[in-house]
Formats: sequence, structure tokens, C-alpha cells
Amino acid sequence: MHYFYLASSSVLEKLDWVVLSVYFLALIAVAVWVVLQKNKNTEDYFLAGRNVGWFVIGASIFASNIGSEHVVGLAGTGFESGTPMAHYELHAWIVLLLGWLFLPFYIRSGAFTMPEFLEKRFDSRSRWFLSLFSLVAYVLTKVSVTIYAGGIVVSELLGIPFWYGAIGIVIFTGIYTVIGGMKAVIYTETLQTIVLILGSLIITYLGLQEVGGWGQLRDTVMAVSPDHFNMWRPMSDPDFPWTGLLIGGTIVGIWYWCTDQYIVQRTLAANNIKIGRRGAIFGAYLKLLPILIFLVPGIIAFALSIQNPEVFSVEKADRAFPMLVKTLLPVGIKGLVAGGLMAALMSSLASVFNSCSTIFTIDIYKKLKPNKSEEYLIKIGKIATGFIVVLGIIWIPIMEKIGGGVMYQYLQNVQSYIAPPVTAVFLLGIIWKRVNSDAAITTLLAGFVLLVLRLGSEIYYQPQISSDVAVDNILYSFATINFAHMAIFMFVFSVILCISTSLLTNAPDYKAMVGLSYGTLTKAQKQAQKDSYDKIDVILSVVLVFLVIGILCYFTG
Repeated sequence: MHYFYLASSSVLEKLDWVVLSVYFLALIAVAVWVVLQKNKNTEDYFLAGRNVGWFVIGASIFASNIGSEHVVGLAGTGFESGTPMAHYELHAWIVLLLGWLFLPFYIRSGAFTMPEFLEKRFDSRSRWFLSLFSLVAYVLTKVSVTIYAGGIVVSELLGIPFWYGAIGIVIFTGIYTVIGGMKAVIYTETLQTIVLILGSLIITYLGLQEVGGWGQLRDTVMAVSPDHFNMWRPMSDPDFPWTGLLIGGTIVGIWYWCTDQYIVQRTLAANNIKIGRRGAIFGAYLKLLPILIFLVPGIIAFALSIQNPEVFSVEKADRAFPMLVKTLLPVGIKGLVAGGLMAALMSSLASVFNSCSTIFTIDIYKKLKPNKSEEYLIKIGKIATGFIVVLGIIWIPIMEKIGGGVMYQYLQNVQSYIAPPVTAVFLLGIIWKRVNSDAAITTLLAGFVLLVLRLGSEIYYQPQISSDVAVDNILYSFATINFAHMAIFMFVFSVILCISTSLLTNAPDYKAMVGLSYGTLTKAQKQAQKDSYDKIDVILSVVLVFLVIGILCYFTG
């Protein structure tokens, strides 16, 4: 893959470089402002002092989620397959679930991290498992995919060789994350969100103008690919069965939006449930935007490559969005969009670095060395972030192995096997007080075994799968179950295992988990929960659900 080593000529002109420089200066100014506000303790460093407003929380949730794997990968999926992957973007309603169902329990527990919450609800075994599991998963998915996608963006737009660009951005992001902690991450993400949305909306608008409007876009695409605007593919579809995307996607969505440190850490930065929930509601509305600003541009790129293949050629699906930037945008705007794409990359990287650092420091180091001072723990957090930055750089040569398919789908595949057991344990643990620590650790370990079996069998039979040569045995059948259907199977298995283990073993000590499960809420806690929302929160949440249903009904072919 040539872009790993070679630089293409930059598509940016003088004015674009000026715009890009202004963006970076603004970013540095925000980071410096945050750094000057000293982090007094671990709460300051890892959770921004738990004093962040709802707008910043919502913007940070969006920016953390929308990485360059969306910009590159989701647009690539829109180009190649159309709208089925929009199911994952309609998980906006699950962000509401975070605010209404999960967050009150997290904030009430006073936990810094998701593994810490598991310890408070169950025991230290679950905490150790999730801590180690999360760190490995972050390096294998989030860090690696983000750097790979960023490398494509940098080499395509700036004309910088893949290696230099990727390493430069990793180091730049690492520096302000190490020095400023969560505050630096969350406030730079707010700026990055504005730049990203503005830049991407421009490209969608110009793309629609070029293709001849929405009606012409549909006609052009559907003449070649009739199913491109249909989110509801048959259950037998090898790639996008509607059952898998709707049910399996929901399971993955609850894990990602409601139990993953990467996202939840933003809402924990609120000083009360009300602000945290409002941040989640605002983040849910922003979550609807990727369909318009990333998926639709991918479809536009497909239409343009049909209408005018000489000008708009796409050699690989993941190059769809960079191609639009190159061919459609006027001088100055290219710089803004390039800044938006950089923003997507850096916000995701910063979030990963900070989440990894928090989990390592709070859930591993502090557990092993409980008597260390707050100052010392902040120092360890900074070292841990630096270590993750180095790991990210070491991982770059391995990226070529990931780039074989459409990246967004690769990410969804892996996450579909990680999510089910974690989702089952968190969900059941909150809604049913009878779930005990033995059930939690048994479910997590069994899920891990299934994950290893599935990934192992997929890798083993990769030659046969890629050449469509069927093998008549159970392991091959297991390896070829659709990834989203696999998520459903693993979730049902995890739920049954968790419930049956709970019922076959001793009940937990309910006094030790007051306020951490619905069955253990006190009268005062129930009242505080009622007082934590207004009519406007309910109305906005209901409107969003109807918007999601409306989009699901529209994209039916």
C-alpha cells in the first residue's frame, strides 16, 4: 500500500494552509488555557473536576465517537454498500438510554471508571477483568483504527508521507492529553466538533449540488444499485441482515454508549445527574448528523463516479471522502475541511489516550499501590498516557493488515464479539439486584472464551472464507455466522448464563450495594431521581426517538 511510504502532492493551496494553521493555533490556545488551570487532584485530571456543562459534555461525546474511522470508513461503506450501516448511527436513542437508565447509577456510585463501578456493584474480580480487557481492546481497535484512518487522511490531503503525518498527529495529540488531562481533551473536543460539523456540512451541500440534488442522487444510484437506499436487507443477507443490524447492533450500541469508559467518562465529568443527562440528550441529537455528513457524502461519491468516472474516480471505498475533498471544495474551504478531518482524528485519539490512562491509573496502579498521593497518581496517569502514545506509534506498521477491507465494517465485527457479555453484566446488574459477583465474573470469562474461539476460527479459515470455499465442519460454520447475528447469539448465551448462575449461587449482600441497582434504591434516592429532570428533557428525548423511527421508515429502498 503505497501511502505508507510515499507522499502524494498536497491538494491544499496557500489560503488552505492559512486556514489550517489558524485552526491549529486555536487548538493550541485552548490546550494552553486548560493547562494553565492546574490539575489539583485525580478528579481534576481524569474527570475535569466533575464540573463540566451539558453543551461541552454533548460535544465531547460526539467528537469522541466521530473519529476519522467514520470520516473514512462510514463514507466508504456509504460508497460501497449504501445505507445499512446507518443503523449504527441511529443508536442516538441508546445515548438517551445512557442518560436516563445508566448514568444515575454511575454518578451515585462516585466511580471514576466503569471497572470501578463493577467492583462497587459486584467485586474486585470483575474490575480486574474489565480493566485488562478494556486496555487490550482499546489498543487493538480504537488506537489502531484511528491511526490507520488518520494516515490515509494526512497522506491524501496534506501530501505528507503516511509515517510522518500519523506520528506527528499522535505526538501532538499526546502532548496536550498528557499535560492537560481530561479538561484539555473535553474542551479541545468542543472546538473540534464545531469545525468537523461545519466542514462536513459544506462537503455534503456541494456534493448534492454537483450530483443534481437529492432526487437525481437517488435516481442515479438506484439505476445501478437498487438496494443502495434500503437499510432493511433480508435476514439471509451475508453482510447486512436486518435482524443482525437492528438487534445485534443494539447490543453493541448499549455496550459502546452505556458501559464503555471511552464514552461514559464524558458524562461522569458532570457535577450532577441532571447536567450529565442533558449532555447525553444533546450528544444523542448530534449523533444523528453522521448520516448526513459522512454516509450521504459516500453515496454522493458513488453517484459522481457513475455520472463522471473520468473526474470522480475512487480506487478503494475508503478513499471516497478524500476524493470529494480533492475534487469539490474551493480554496480556503479545503483547509477548513482538512482541519475538520484532523479534528476527528485528534479527538478520538485524545479520548483513547485519556481513557486508557484513567483505567490504568485508577483500576490497576491504585489498586496495587493504594497509599500513593494524588500528585503521584497524576504523574502515573501522565506516564501511562505517554506509554499508550508510544504503543500507538509502534502499532502503525501493523495497520496494513487492517486495511484489507472496509475499515468501519472491520471495527463493527470486532466490537460485535467484545460487546455481548459486558452488556449483559451491566444491564442485568442495574435492573436486577439478584445478580451476584459469581454470575458477573462467570459471564465475562465465558464471553471472553467465545470471543477467542470466534476470532481464532475466523483467522484460521480466512483463506476459505475469502475464496468462498465451504468446509463441512462445526468450527467453519461457527466462523461464518454473520457478525451481527453472532452478537445476538453471544448476548442470549450471556444473559442465560448470568441469570442461571445468580439463581444457583447465594444472593448478594443488598446492604453493600444500596443505590447501585433498581431493587436497592432508597426512598430519598428515588425522589432525587425524579427531581433530576424537567419536562423539556422528556420532550426532547421523545422527539429524538420519533426522528429515529422516521429515518428508519424513510430508508426502505
